[in-house]
Parts: sequence; C-alpha cells; structure tokens
Amino acid sequence: MAKTIANAFGSWNAVKSAELYGVDSWGNGYFAVSSDGFVTVCLKHGETTTDVKLSDIVSELRDRGMSLPVLLRFSDLLASRITLINETFAKAIADYNYKGVYRGVYPIKVNQQQQAVQDVVTYGREYHHGLEAGSKAELIAALAYMHDPGAYIVCNGYKDEEFVALALSSLKMGLQTMLVLESLDELDIILAVSKRLKVKPRIGVRVKLSSKVGGKWSESGGDRSVFGLTSGQLIQLVDRLRKANALDCLEMLHYHLGSQVPNIREIRDTIKEASRFYVGLVKEGAPMGIFDIGGGLAIDYDGSHTNFESSANYDIAEYCADVVEGIMTACDQAAVPHPTIISESGRALIGYYSVLLVDVLATAGCEVQEVSHDAVLEDKNLPECIANLLDVSKHLRTKNLSEYFNDALYYREEVHKAFKQGLITLRQHAAADRVFWSILTRIRSEVPKLKYVPEDLRGLDEAMADIYYCNFSVFQSLPDAWAIDQLFPIMPIHRLKERPTRSAHLSDITCDCDGKIDKFIDLHDVKHALPLHVYKKGEDYILGAFLVGAYQETLGDLHNLFGDTNVVSIRLDSDGELEFTEEVEGDTVEGVLSYVEYDTNDLVSRFRRLTDLALKKRLISAEERRGILSAYANGLRGYTYFEV
Repeated sequence: MAKTIANAFGSWNAVKSAELYGVDSWGNGYFAVSSDGFVTVCLKHGETTTDVKLSDIVSELRDRGMSLPVLLRFSDLLASRITLINETFAKAIADYNYKGVYRGVYPIKVNQQQQAVQDVVTYGREYHHGLEAGSKAELIAALAYMHDPGAYIVCNGYKDEEFVALALSSLKMGLQTMLVLESLDELDIILAVSKRLKVKPRIGVRVKLSSKVGGKWSESGGDRSVFGLTSGQLIQLVDRLRKANALDCLEMLHYHLGSQVPNIREIRDTIKEASRFYVGLVKEGAPMGIFDIGGGLAIDYDGSHTNFESSANYDIAEYCADVVEGIMTACDQAAVPHPTIISESGRALIGYYSVLLVDVLATAGCEVQEVSHDAVLEDKNLPECIANLLDVSKHLRTKNLSEYFNDALYYREEVHKAFKQGLITLRQHAAADRVFWSILTRIRSEVPKLKYVPEDLRGLDEAMADIYYCNFSVFQSLPDAWAIDQLFPIMPIHRLKERPTRSAHLSDITCDCDGKIDKFIDLHDVKHALPLHVYKKGEDYILGAFLVGAYQETLGDLHNLFGDTNVVSIRLDSDGELEFTEEVEGDTVEGVLSYVEYDTNDLVSRFRRLTDLALKKRLISAEERRGILSAYANGLRGYTYFEV
C-alpha cells in the first residue's frame, strides 16, 4: 500500500491529505485541514469565526490533567445546525408563499445527554425549537428543560397512565404538548386521564404509510412497520373520537420514515402519500393544523453526495423545499389550509456535534522486506514445501505476478499441513512464514506497475493492512460501527503535510475479535483499509472519529467493562476565545464495576484476605503487601482506558 499511495500522488501537502480523507466533502465547512497539516474545527460566536486545531485542544486538556480517549462536544456546531434547518425552512416557506410556519423538535433519543438537550433548548429558543420524547424518562427530562410556550413537545412511543398524566398536566400549564397515538388502545387512556384532570388533550396520530425508503433504518417505515395506524384504523379512530365528542382534539398527523434517508425521491414520494392522509382527516372533520414529517434528514458521512446509505443525494435546502412544496400542493388541491410543519430531525442536527479522539498505542504488520541470512533456510535438507516457497521467492518477477501469488498460497498451505503432521519444526515453520510474507510484500509493491490488476491481487492491500491498536472501545464509543457497519469519517488529526504510507485496520483494546474497524468511507465505495502514517513509538499519533453526535453515546455498552470516555464541551465565548464549558471525567473502574452490581468495599475486603493469606504463607512481605493493596485501590479509582 505504501507504494500505491506514493505513486497515486507526487509530492505531498495538506491539500492532498484533505482530498485523500474527503474532509472538504463530509466536513461541510465545520472541519478542514490547515495548511500546516492539522485538522481544524470552525467555531462561531456572533460575527466571530475561529478555526481551532484539534491538536491544540488535546494539548490544553492534557495541561488540565485529562487524557485520551476523549469525546469533544462543540456547542457552536449544534447552534449552527439548528439555525440552518430553521432558517432554510423559513426561506422555503417564503419562497413558496406557504401560509403555515415551521417548528422543529429534537428527538431526545438521538442523544439523551444532559448537555446535548440543554444546548438544543438554549440555541433553539429563538426558533421555538421543541423536543420529542419517546418514553416517560425522556418526557421528564423534556419538561424540566422545555418551558417555551411557543415550542412543541411531541410525545411518541407507547404510553401508560403516568406518562399521559404528565403530558396533559404540562398542557394544562401552558406548554404545547402533543400526545401521538401509536395504537388505538392508547385512546382510552388519554380520554380517561384528560377527563380526570379536566384538560382537553391535543392528539396526534402516527400513520402507517405503504411507502418504504432505502438505508439501514428502512424497517421504520412501510405498511409492515410496528408503529402507527393503518387507514382502516384511522377511520376507527375518527369514529371513536366523534362518538366521544372529542374529534376536535385530533390536531396532528405524524409519520416516520426511518433515520438517515439517503434518497430525496423517496422523501418526495412519502410526502405525497402522507399529505393525502392529512387531507383525508381534515375532510373527515378533524381540525388538524399540524403536519409532523418525523425524522430522516440525512448526514453525508462519506461526502459522496449519492443515495448510498452513508450519504445523501440532497442538501437541506432541497429537503425543505420539497417538503413545503409537497404539502402545499396537496392542501391547495383539496382547498385545505396549510398546516404548521414539524420535523423531528435529530441526526442532521446533532451528528456534527461530537468528535471522538483516540491515541494509537501500538501497531502490528505482516510485511517482511527480506529473509536473507536465515540459517534455517540455508539447510541443504530443507523440506520440499519450504524449498518450493524459496524457489518462488528467487524467481519472482513483475510478469505473471498472479501465478507467483497463487504458487505462494499453495506452498504455504503445504507448509501448514507438514507442520500439523510433525514433519517440520517450529523454527522451520517460522522461517517459511517469513518467506511467504516477503513474497507477498514484493508482489504488493509490484502491483501498481501493472496496467491491468488481476482479480486475485486486487484485495492484497487490504489483506496485508497493518493493525493500529487504539485506546478506545468500539462497543462503548462507536457501537453502530460494530453493530450495523455504520461508516464514520476517521482520520489522523495531525501530520497531514506528510504522505500516509501505511494501510491499516483499527483495533480497540477490548479482548474481542469484533472490536475493530475495517470499513471506512470512500467517495466511490467502501474502503477496507485506512491510509495512515508510520507510527513512531514514543510520539503522539491521534485519530479522530467525526460526526458521532447521534446515537453513539447512549447505545454504547460496557464490553470488558470499558466505560464512558472523558467528555469535554467547547464553544467560543463572547470574546472569541475558546471556552471549556463542561468537563466530565470518564468512568472509573470502581464506577463500571458498580454498574454490574459489584460492591467495591466487598471487593477490597476480599482482595485484602487474599494478600493476608499470601503474607501468612510468606509468599510476599509486609512491604509488598502494602504496595499491592495500594495498587489495587489506585486501580479502582483509575480510568478504565489505557493511562500514560
């Protein structure tokens, strides 16, 4: 891979690094590469805009005593996204002379962290940007932070009486709280509780559309979705509400396509279908007035601007225009007033908010440049299978590389068979392995010289990729990369004036073979190896995983008892200076053990008994016992990740 990259580019500079990693495509103006080779984040406060090097942030954090891995949250980026979606919808509404307004709501489930919710409320206040709650816990959080009577609180998910009572009580106190029916069974609860509390409910209904969309979350939509009412159930709802003299409570139509919808045509088609349901409910006598299009607004993770599942073939302006035009067209045709438009964009709002920074601890590779001066290979009685491998090595030429490659594979398999049968020694096996990898290393270096690369050699770069061991847990910090092969932009945050000459897979520090990342963004496909620089032991080499603000924090698990990383919230202050608004230390060993029901006092007591027994048997001295107990106590208080 080293020569592949070197031949693809001449002399290297930061611009070529930006092109290689696609920063200008997926960075969306928020992230860039500086001329001196560092990743920067663009932060803005008022009229002040500053490009901040992520490496400078790391240096500041280390001065404050905080180590990697760390999750950086950029409040200014969230503010920018809230402004962008609200003002773009406002422009589309003005351009089309639409008679309704737009009101966004943020789905708390996308990132439930207190800082995230607080930032949404703070920066969304001028736009009356509301919150969406899909559980009782999320509603309780929403009610504590959302006090704006001009914003909506949309209650989705299945609801018990306590959930409904909280929602209706907030409605009684002047908030715009909407209860969305996920099933007909919820109607009786809502009507009963509203009667008891003497408050008129504001009801929405989730409709089950036949339209389905592509992407990883397509099962959220379609007529086999687990959520929402069919057309027949909608009619039942209308009839039951009319019978209860409560049809005037039905104000909102809601649907949800799924997260990260990459194709704008599918969004347009769904708007058409949903608009017919909306118009139909108005014709049935429901007042309506609110049209909630749910989520789905995508992030272009790979920067390809296509309908690939990690991308989007549209921008926010096109999305807003299509939504406004689609709803207006259907309403105008039916002579129905234009409704308030609500969207529940979460990923598009908060995805850019967070960046995970991890340090590389070590690397491992399979390249062997030469195998000369190996006494084992100079043995005249060398087993035939190893001698044949050596023969391939001696005669290797650029011509017929595929033939030499397949010969090497065959003879290596013969070596394995001989070793299993006890016909060759461990030392001979090791020597043969070095010969095999030296052959592949040389073939790999010759491949770029070919005008046509045979199919069996095309995956050689990926098969021979180095392993870069990184100080993090995929399961905790990037669970979607592990669980559903979600692609996130990943790249080094420095040394970007240097040519990256290595090709790598990333491994975390869990003891699980799934704790790796071997799929990476690419403008044309999915890359199975990441170009990186040579790791220099004793020097920092820091990688950033970008656009990780949505879902990753709360979906993470405690695999191998690696807990939450350190978290820092950052913004520009009124003087244009960098401000660290919140620093949250990552989980300690003691903390994560308590999560899984260990009593740390009991652990210390049990371990002390072990040291006492060792002391009694004179296996350790009293001084050694004191040091061991101290190390155990320090371990309990320590960070769950590798500490330098």
